[in-house]
Amino acid sequence: MDWMHTAAGLGVGFIVGLTGVGGGALMTPLLVLFFGVAPAIAVGTDLLYAAITKLGGVWVHGRRGSVDWKITGLLALGSLPAALTAIVLLKTFAVNTRHFEAVITGTLGGALILTALALLFKERLRNFARRNGHAIKTGSGMKRIGAATIATGAALGVLVTISSIGAGALGAVALFFLYPRLSTVQIVGTDLAHAVPLTAVAGLGHFYLGTVDAALLLSLLSGSLPGIYLGSHLGARIPEHVLRPVLAGMLILIGGRLVW
Repeated sequence: MDWMHTAAGLGVGFIVGLTGVGGGALMTPLLVLFFGVAPAIAVGTDLLYAAITKLGGVWVHGRRGSVDWKITGLLALGSLPAALTAIVLLKTFAVNTRHFEAVITGTLGGALILTALALLFKERLRNFARRNGHAIKTGSGMKRIGAATIATGAALGVLVTISSIGAGALGAVALFFLYPRLSTVQIVGTDLAHAVPLTAVAGLGHFYLGTVDAALLLSLLSGSLPGIYLGSHLGARIPEHVLRPVLAGMLILIGGRLVW
């Protein structure tokens, strides 16, 4: 077990507990840029890391009744087949390692920038969705929302499988637009409940591809679990409007570094 990886897991877990932002937005670029881990290995390992660390959060939200399981099912109906399809395509067409790494790195950088923008404009997007949202009670209206939810899940499935990013902030923003009448805690709980099976399926797919480092995964988990515990306790004392721009700025810088 590498103590530097454990320390990285502790730091990322602490920030996740502090801000609520998914670890993929921080852990994958950290592994790639600072530890020199190959992008494919970083993504595959981080996906299983995310699936394990988020299980506790789903259990808590499930007990509180803050998960809409119907919406979770619709998202998964799109995301899980899309994740499996992405794995098959990566296996079939990624014969050139350099091209494979370039696709993952570019997607990773773009996803980081999108996540940062979602963080910066989170409140405005949520307020806009609630002002313009309306209850759709007709059968055709509900079918359109259901189809849009499945399509959103499919898009997230591809993005998460390639970059390990998107199931958190981007998924929450999509739910704000699709279901503006849901409370914030329901958005968070539902988004989290969908993220666990998605990251697990995508992570197992990467394991099949041989892009998961088991020793690295163990090192990260040994640091992140206590880090999340400490961060969540301190998070209540620091205003979100202070943390969000700092974190978003950091993600934009990292994303820009990966893209350019």
